Amino acid sequence: MATTTGMTVGRLARPGWRDPRLLVGLVLIAASVAGVVSLVRANDRTAPVYVAVDDLVPGAVLDEGDLAVAHVRVDGDAYVGAAEEPWGQVVTRAVGEGELLPAEALAEAEDFTGRPVAVRTTRPIAEAIDRGSLVDVWLTVTDDDGPSSELVAQSLVVDAVDRDDGSFAGTGVETVYVVVPADEMEGFLDAIAVDGDLSVVGLAG
Repeated sequence: MATTTGMTVGRLARPGWRDPRLLVGLVLIAASVAGVVSLVRANDRTAPVYVAVDDLVPGAVLDEGDLAVAHVRVDGDAYVGAAEEPWGQVVTRAVGEGELLPAEALAEAEDFTGRPVAVRTTRPIAEAIDRGSLVDVWLTVTDDDGPSSELVAQSLVVDAVDRDDGSFAGTGVETVYVVVPADEMEGFLDAIAVDGDLSVVGLAG
């Protein structure tokens, strides 16, 4: 009878720390936890980068109020990281509100050659045209054969718009300031100096 009791107690005894089955189980649990942690980290590779608080146009000199920080998934160094300090650099192309700031869209002030030029037009401009818009500039002249129009410049960025709110039936003068690259400046100024009507046409989208 005593022998039977001893065998039963042996079968019901809890495994000790040295039991191989318990050690294998602990290793499997640890590996599972490590795998889950690695997976979560792999799926959350975000980095703090700058985004534009408002529309930025070529020639704009950056200060701290122009940018905010967002944590997004990005690859490489295509965008300006929050650890950098781009203050005082110049924007070389249009960057829309909420858009990540591309590293290639910045230059030192002495390297930027674009300048805003006023285009005065008696033709009404679209309400959608505003700071940061892309526009084409057209010149219409009238001679004995009637009116003819030609493209002066295309895909220029608008720096500012001065609308004549008091104009009636589109007869008032409106001024659009467009950023013109230095290598196009001479031809552009010559074109808008011609006696004729200038039109600023926005690009769709």
